[in-house]
Amino acid sequence: MASASKFEKHLFISYAHMDNQPLTPEQQGWISRFHASLSLMLSMRLGHPAEIWRDQKLSGNDVFADEIVSQFPKTALLISILTPRYLESDWCTREVKEFSKAAEHSGGLTIGNKSRIIKVIKTPVDNEGPLPPVMKELLGYPFYIFDEEHTPLELDPAFGADMTQKYNLKIAKLAWDITQQIKELEATTPAPGSGKPTIYLAECSWDQRQARENLEAELRTTGYPIIPDRELPRDEEGYVAEVTKLLGQSALSIHLVGAAYGAVPDGPTQKSISVLQNELAVGQSKSRGLKRVIWVPDGIEAVQLEQQRFVETLHTSPDAQFGADLIVGDLEAFKSAVHAALEKLEKQESPPSIPVPGEILVYLICDERDRKDTIPLRKYLRNQELAVKIPVFEGDAATVQKSNQDMLTQCDLIIVYYGAGDELWKHTVDSDLRKMKGYRGEKPLLATYTYLGEPVTDDKKEMIEMEEPDVIDGLAGFPETAMQALIKRLKAAGSDERS
Repeated sequence: MASASKFEKHLFISYAHMDNQPLTPEQQGWISRFHASLSLMLSMRLGHPAEIWRDQKLSGNDVFADEIVSQFPKTALLISILTPRYLESDWCTREVKEFSKAAEHSGGLTIGNKSRIIKVIKTPVDNEGPLPPVMKELLGYPFYIFDEEHTPLELDPAFGADMTQKYNLKIAKLAWDITQQIKELEATTPAPGSGKPTIYLAECSWDQRQARENLEAELRTTGYPIIPDRELPRDEEGYVAEVTKLLGQSALSIHLVGAAYGAVPDGPTQKSISVLQNELAVGQSKSRGLKRVIWVPDGIEAVQLEQQRFVETLHTSPDAQFGADLIVGDLEAFKSAVHAALEKLEKQESPPSIPVPGEILVYLICDERDRKDTIPLRKYLRNQELAVKIPVFEGDAATVQKSNQDMLTQCDLIIVYYGAGDELWKHTVDSDLRKMKGYRGEKPLLATYTYLGEPVTDDKKEMIEMEEPDVIDGLAGFPETAMQALIKRLKAAGSDERS
């Protein structure tokens, strides 16, 4: 990673000069005000003056200035102010391309998973086609809102006190994010992660965008990694694949439900992004225990019939709510629920301790929904002087995976409790067990059993009828005779192994 001495400037602002024309002669231009506001806020965040520069020529017809290009290797980040005029400017797009080239030789174009090019969207554009590829995938910072007629309005303090407040919040969020990037660039080695769980903050319809942005800013300033942090595909197949991947990296997903149905990716189902994200998060909750918070504002009146059905489904369907706290109330109640969920995640159990030498450690793998149903089995095993551990269900994906691998490495016996988990869950567990040898090295495993618990399914009945080995039938009640035989074999095998 590049050191601080390599950068004389923190930021270069790339913009179309037409976008800096003031609304009235006595006002500053939007870019000039943005420059001044960001400089002040960033200086406070950094603790020393921020070095921000931009080309202040008044003519957009000059030959591209070599002096600008010569400064890029000494500049940490570039901010592009995106507008319709910006797309038409060869000068602006060349600035992005030239900065990208320079960045590759001064620490790389990305810092962790963050681009050193930052997209500030002053005015929404219809088509980002003319932009360099590196900019198209950036999520960006919108500096506009929509009025009741869905007309975009720039966040400009000239429009009144409410716009001033929204503008200042955006500047504060942007300055915070830039500060983190600059600090990482200045570090001689990559900075360690915050240790906080990653949050998937679901995309939402336009009428909830402001609430989402305020929550995102609040969470980022307290150190939580937030995804998605870049534009997602707009075709359904690509969108589903990318959201699934991002949810798999998250410990908590947060969903804001609006009155509008929201954007619909191009694809066969014609489901909105809100519906698709909720369905995909339900799948993650079922397969690996992803925690979720869903907010439906009090008194919401859906605009479209499709959204009305979605809201009703969230209220009435246990499947649509699976793994989630459904909050029906005001914004503050919702935020309180989010922070409560995060506090619970951060108080998760540490990875299971390993029993003292001489104990037999049983790793009882189960679905989180079976936790209570496994208590009789766990009590029985402990009464036989065995150490019993179940999986860690709360925490970010990396922590849960590490805990599972630790247990697969250290345990003496594995019992897979096949109860509420479906066939896909069982196949996933079996696949993990097949990979187990890579974790254990030369440590022997005494045995692996499958314990069948309710509900009764065709798959479980077939396992019994096929007389599959090492299957314990607990569908008709606790199988004490079979368990006694297991304990006898286990202790004999354990005694032989340790002799």
